[in-house]
Amino acid sequence: MFKAAVIQASSIPFDAQKSAEKAAHLIRTAAVEGASLAVFPEAFLGGYPKGSRFGTVVGRRSDLGRAHFKRYMEGAITLDGPELALLKNVSAETGVHVVMGIIERVGRTLYCTSATLSPESGLAGHHRKLMPTGQERIIWGFGDGSTIAPVDSPLGRIGSVICWENYMPVFRQAMYAQGTEIYCAPTADDRPTWASTMIHIALEGRVHVLSACQAIKLGEYPTEYRDDLGIEAGCNDYIMRGGSMIVDPMGKVLAGPVFDTETILYADVDTGIGRASNLDFDVSGHYSRPDLFNVTVNTKPMRPVTFLAD
Repeated sequence: MFKAAVIQASSIPFDAQKSAEKAAHLIRTAAVEGASLAVFPEAFLGGYPKGSRFGTVVGRRSDLGRAHFKRYMEGAITLDGPELALLKNVSAETGVHVVMGIIERVGRTLYCTSATLSPESGLAGHHRKLMPTGQERIIWGFGDGSTIAPVDSPLGRIGSVICWENYMPVFRQAMYAQGTEIYCAPTADDRPTWASTMIHIALEGRVHVLSACQAIKLGEYPTEYRDDLGIEAGCNDYIMRGGSMIVDPMGKVLAGPVFDTETILYADVDTGIGRASNLDFDVSGHYSRPDLFNVTVNTKPMRPVTFLAD
């Protein structure tokens, strides 16, 4: 058994270094409270540009939108950059495993990524969002099956499924089949209905679900960003309200959901609960019917260009 922390906090939009410094403080706070795992929201490093148009309509883009995207790209990070290096050091210092939502820059494309940091090995794994939702497809690339494996840790197998990927039944099945025990769901979905999905997944996969969403006000975004918004809100209004929560494998809500405030949610996690409950249900084992239903998962990296040596 260990204590888990779900971080519901605002990032510093488009300033990954300051967001990393804030995250370092929050990890240390969770460590003082005895946490061995800290889960952060989607796009905590790099920012979630909720409501931004990026100058796009069907068939046309604007120069202003391209300028906003350039700024967004410049605020993204690489896996070997100083922001994650700072958090790797904090993980090693505190002994806390960290699941961190980032905007990852690879060449000239951005990915919405969840990075898992280990006190022992640093960057233990990363998952790139397979299916950006709606307008996210304008600014983020599509991940592939090479990044969906959970991470082995002394706490259990840690898997990450980002935001509306959680509505993809075959992806969930792939995560259960890989032995995920600690199911992390970094998200930007702050609707009350999100809680129902998290409870369902906990019961379906017999996993502990840790969902983290930002609680952030419009006034925390730069002025030039606010001028491009497609939503109406005042500076003191939350444009992401949180709703973070922790659920056990029997569907019991251990913490949250909490809205309209920055906070850290804590709960004790006993992965033995999930294994014991497999007596009556194992969705990828004795409760499956592979003679009727079968899922094939491509885990090869899908590279657009391959260079072959002579």
